[in-house]
Amino acid sequence: MAALLLSTLALGGCATSIADMPLVGTPADAPARPKEAGGYLPVHDLPPNRDQAALPPAEQAKIQAELAAARDRQAAAAASNAAAK
Repeated sequence: MAALLLSTLALGGCATSIADMPLVGTPADAPARPKEAGGYLPVHDLPPNRDQAALPPAEQAKIQAELAAARDRQAAAAASNAAAK
């Protein structure tokens, strides 16, 4: 039993080699493997610096106030429609 376990663990490291064998490997209807292995995402590539500066605080506050007013108008319209039904 121990020999079977050890041989299974030893062959586990060769899984990619065994998967490429024609009789043991992938089924006949499996798609073909790509020629090149998939690359990793470029995690160390940083986006370029912005050409424009961020919004000034006064402009940001103005936009937030406009969005809050629009939200309140939508909530009031939805409440009046729900009360009318």
